[in-house]
This record gives sequence, C-alpha cells and structure tokens, in this order.
Amino acid sequence: MPQSLTAVYLHLVFSTKNRVAYLRDTQLREEMHAYLGGVSNNLGVPALLIGGTDDHVHALCRLGRSITLADWVKELKRASSLWIKKRASDQHDFAWQSGYGMFSVSASNIEAVKTYIADQVVHHRKQTFQEEFRLLLKKHGITWDERYLWE
Repeated sequence: MPQSLTAVYLHLVFSTKNRVAYLRDTQLREEMHAYLGGVSNNLGVPALLIGGTDDHVHALCRLGRSITLADWVKELKRASSLWIKKRASDQHDFAWQSGYGMFSVSASNIEAVKTYIADQVVHHRKQTFQEEFRLLLKKHGITWDERYLWE
C-alpha cells in the first residue's frame, strides 16, 4: 500500500498542577483552549474540540501520523505554559501536572465526547475533577494507584 491512512481519535485529559484554578477567568480559559487547539493542529494532530474548567483540560483530537503521543502532549503543555505566562502577568506560577489520561474514541462516539467536553462547566457543578477522572479510568478499564494519581 503506497499510502498510510489513519483515523484514530483520542480524548486527552490533564490538570493544572495540584489542580490550582489558574483558568478561573472565562476569557483566559477560552483563549487557552483556542491556543491549545492551534498548537495541536500545527503538530499535525487536528483538534476537534478543546474545553474544560478552571483546573483541567479535555481535548478531542485525531491522531496524526508523524508525532508520538508523548511528544504531542509534552509540546501542548510546554507551549501553553509559556503562552499563559506571557499572556497573563499573574500566572507566573502556572504549571500543568506531569501526567495525563488518554482514551480512545470510536468514530461513532465522537459527537457524544464533543457534547461531554462542551458541557464541562455544568458537569463540574456536581462532580470534582478527581471524581470525573476516576470514572474515566474505570470506564476505560485502566487500573491505578491512588498514591500516584494526583500531583
């Protein structure tokens, strides 16, 4: 086969370090999501939707063929950390947690995941990020050690 064709969709979730509410300001949060989308697109990983709340991000993306998952996430975090520190003078302590969660998404489930991401602010009126993340891990059959889950 002379071409490499892929359709791998991913739901990426990561938090600010210690879940500090750095993204409390709605405008800053929306700009961060847009910035992350641009970085992801530039890395060859098209962003379908990026959203979240004041302390974490959800990204639904289509995996590109030329970058590893680890390098993609590393660059998203690196570039956005630099961006927010330049964008907002009160964010000099901003940091992302070192880890992340990544989950496969079937093509038939893309719209449901988009809705889930779009409804994050409402969703988190009833559930903490930690509760949500544990449920995602459980749903996807991932075992974890609570001692190493949070930073």
